[in-house]
Amino acid sequence: MELNLTGMTTERRNPRTMQLDTMSELEIVTAMNDEDARVPLAIAKKLPEIAQAARWAVEAFEQGGRLFYMGAGTSGRLGVLDAAECPPTFGVDPGMVVGLIAGGEKAFIKAVEGAEDSRELGRQDLESHHLTQKDFVIGIAASGRTPYVLGGLAYAKETGCRTAAIACNPGSAIGKAADLAIEVEVGPEVLTGSTRLKSGTAQKLILNMISTASMVRTGKAYQNLMVDVMQTNEKLHTRAENIVMDATGVERAEARRAIDAAGGSVKCAITMLLANCTAQEAERRLEAAGGHVRTAIGL
Repeated sequence: MELNLTGMTTERRNPRTMQLDTMSELEIVTAMNDEDARVPLAIAKKLPEIAQAARWAVEAFEQGGRLFYMGAGTSGRLGVLDAAECPPTFGVDPGMVVGLIAGGEKAFIKAVEGAEDSRELGRQDLESHHLTQKDFVIGIAASGRTPYVLGGLAYAKETGCRTAAIACNPGSAIGKAADLAIEVEVGPEVLTGSTRLKSGTAQKLILNMISTASMVRTGKAYQNLMVDVMQTNEKLHTRAENIVMDATGVERAEARRAIDAAGGSVKCAITMLLANCTAQEAERRLEAAGGHVRTAIGL
């Protein structure tokens, strides 16, 4: 069956860059910057849908479920990237947010021929992670028609879990296959069909919103501070101290003492200092508050 991309916004030629091959370096990057500025405006029209996806992620986490991103090529890489950033940023288990890319991890660096064209592979990748109805699956495809994603969404629906789709074409196939469609029309690319540009930027912004909003809503922030940040290097040890200092107003030495007393937990250290309690009492308060510092210090 012949693939027909006619009519897809992501495949159209951009009338503002028809003379791209005659432009200077400055003219090219200026044109790209102008086009990129259109992306947030397009996303703004879909904020209610993005917020709904974040809410579904929260509900999945609250019942012990997971968030899955799945895509091919650039879309898959962006999902894997956002998932990989969640453990160091929010201190969560790597299995809480899972990024799946057609062709597996090796496809992150080099394309795997034919992987994105397999609906069965999308199904198999979710099966191998023992998908349950508690989980939430988000399919990502700029074109909105990637078979790998469609296969995964179909299996997710069979399993009974919620599904969402992120695409850059209206009326997309993955949007129709999912419970929730987030279709952001960013317009034709500067370089025709190169969806790693505006489409990729839109997808990254949306994934950042979903993961950040859902993590904040499950207690991974106090004010606008990353209170569950992992201290895996010297920079992050200093950042942890800075976070405690910003949250409580103490000096660095006291912040470090509190962190050490809390067994390395920034969240516990902040609760100890603001509630004027022991590490054991802070842990009890945090558990009672579902991990939310603001609630814990008021108990």
